[in-house]
Amino acid sequence: KQLKHVFGIKVPQGSKIYEVVNYIILHIRETNKYTLIVAIVTLLIAILVKKYIKKIGRFNLLIAMVLGTVLAIYLGGEQSGIQTVGHIPNHLPPFKVPDFSLDWLQKLFPGAIVLALLGLVEAVSISRAVALHSHQKLNNNQEFIGQGLSNIIPSFFSCYASSGSFTRSGVNYQAGAKTPLSAIIAGIGLIFVLLFGAKYASYLPKPAMGGIILLVGYNLIDFKHVKLIYKSSRRELLVFSLTLLGTLFLHLEQAVILGIAVSLVFYLERTSKPNIAELGLNKAKKFINIIRDSSTKECPQLKIIRIDGSLYFGAVEEVSNFFTNLYEKNESKHILVLSNGINFIDLAGAEWLTHEVEKWKAKGGQIYFSGMKVVSQDILIKGGFFDKIGAQYFFKDKNTAIASIFKDLDKNICKGCELKIFNECKNT
Repeated sequence: KQLKHVFGIKVPQGSKIYEVVNYIILHIRETNKYTLIVAIVTLLIAILVKKYIKKIGRFNLLIAMVLGTVLAIYLGGEQSGIQTVGHIPNHLPPFKVPDFSLDWLQKLFPGAIVLALLGLVEAVSISRAVALHSHQKLNNNQEFIGQGLSNIIPSFFSCYASSGSFTRSGVNYQAGAKTPLSAIIAGIGLIFVLLFGAKYASYLPKPAMGGIILLVGYNLIDFKHVKLIYKSSRRELLVFSLTLLGTLFLHLEQAVILGIAVSLVFYLERTSKPNIAELGLNKAKKFINIIRDSSTKECPQLKIIRIDGSLYFGAVEEVSNFFTNLYEKNESKHILVLSNGINFIDLAGAEWLTHEVEKWKAKGGQIYFSGMKVVSQDILIKGGFFDKIGAQYFFKDKNTAIASIFKDLDKNICKGCELKIFNECKNT
């Protein structure tokens, strides 16, 4: 949206990006040549200083802004149609306690919630974009706290709701900022500008600022990462494409929410189908997925499977279908579930698990579990499902489980079995 300042064309307020571009193309003859010169020269100065004058390269944006301002004044400033920042009040906003009456709270609460959510989404998206370049660890909880405080305190100084700014964060990062202290210093600097330099700051040309912001935005595009998305994942590419199109045809906040919504759909679709591997013993005496090696051997009485994923309401149907197929095949009476890959179990998963265990018990078999995480056992214990299933059927590891389960296997079948899958089989 800086293009209107670069070309000096007045674009209708509230226009979306594609509308801005279309309007500028249709009215390209109205371009102010002085405005365009200031924008291009400022942009080139920022690029050249960064590339060829290494000693002061980190100050390239500031140098470009100063020289762009000088050029704008030389070309005639506002008399030549070059827009400037204009009048800036030379005082701080007054302290005023907001109206906390119940009537106002009821009126503002719904809108405030929406603004808060949009602000948080935008702020986190911007911080992630910068973190990808700076390789810094991002703490979303800390970001949320910071955003909350930055809106609570200013509300006592007649300020409106605020959030992260893509352009400001980009300029901050390009200038070499490493920590949030830079924002504090910038804020203090802004106070001094308001109090002592408002008169001079009003001469800052908008086309020069537009040129710098376009450069910052371009530098924040990670072309290597975009190429990686294109090569590695169709789903990620679809999320990227829809979000990109959203920024063209929707407002930025709506585009971000669209991208998050599509990502959430893919996440739920992926987690609703956890990977379930049937394990067999290979020639190296290791249990691996039977799909990987057709020569693996399985015990005729004990089926060993591994579940990689969470047992929650969205995944219950998929896992249930797998167990139903095993039950109907009637190949094994006992099942050992290697549970170290189960991240968590919700109430729906716990209820299904208990029902499935009871079904196999009625058949004369049993389902056993090994290596289940504490977090996965939490709801089983609190909901009483752990006792219903039986604590004796949970083991800390696979070997301990097999040693215990082997005692319950039909020894007559074991005597006639030549596979000798487990170490315990050697004694039969």
